[in-house]
Amino acid sequence: MNTSSLIDHPQVTQILFHPRGEWGYAPSQVAVELHFPVENGVTLGGRLYRTATPHGPWLLYWHGNGEIAADYEDIATLYTEMGFHFLVVDFRGYGLSTATPSGTTLLQDAVAVVDLLESVAGHHAPGLDNLFVMGRSMGSAAAIEIAVRRPEKIKGLILESGFAFSIALIERLGGLSLEGVQESEGFDSLEKMRTIRTPSLLIHGEEDVLIPVTDSQALFDICPAENKKLVRIPNSGHNDLMMNGISIYFESIAQFVASIYTQ
Repeated sequence: MNTSSLIDHPQVTQILFHPRGEWGYAPSQVAVELHFPVENGVTLGGRLYRTATPHGPWLLYWHGNGEIAADYEDIATLYTEMGFHFLVVDFRGYGLSTATPSGTTLLQDAVAVVDLLESVAGHHAPGLDNLFVMGRSMGSAAAIEIAVRRPEKIKGLILESGFAFSIALIERLGGLSLEGVQESEGFDSLEKMRTIRTPSLLIHGEEDVLIPVTDSQALFDICPAENKKLVRIPNSGHNDLMMNGISIYFESIAQFVASIYTQ
């Protein structure tokens, strides 16, 4: 395999991404549908759920590789009740987004969305001076990229079930042997985390076998931020944090944001 662009190699993108559209989903009754023109002819779709607090902070959320923004219709209430304007954006090829996903465009698009937030979404609610970015699983790569390239635009970084070692993850998911391939040829999340001084919260299930909790521990250990916290949720795997640890999950997010948010 040519590893010069590993995360864009067709065999790897088939392992990492599982896009699906919104067909079969009813239009949201509470969300504002947004479209971000990240590139000529390419738009990313998103759903914005506004909180009752007009000047509440924003949470820009990047989901996992098997999810779409519409899946968060019910969960969104948990964030808006915390006072967040909650915005979930789809990767290319997911939900209402166009084009085909790849590793490189995932990273580029995440930064483009932040740059477009004011023009596309700012008039729907104030508060973009208090922007937090969160990424779950595959979405953690997008959130980390924003924290590295646009630190001045965000107040905090939240990672759920984030991965530090993309080569090992690709091997686990696809049964490939990538011996000798360097992390720099993947998403390089661990090395990027070395430069992040933005306040950071990491949440991970202790029984996660898809992305081991040791990945979040590695990201946490290398992060130089003075304000950082790792929350390990016991008896929880990759997809059941909400089921098994909902109280500690949302309490951790609320406490983290409260320690930073300025009205």
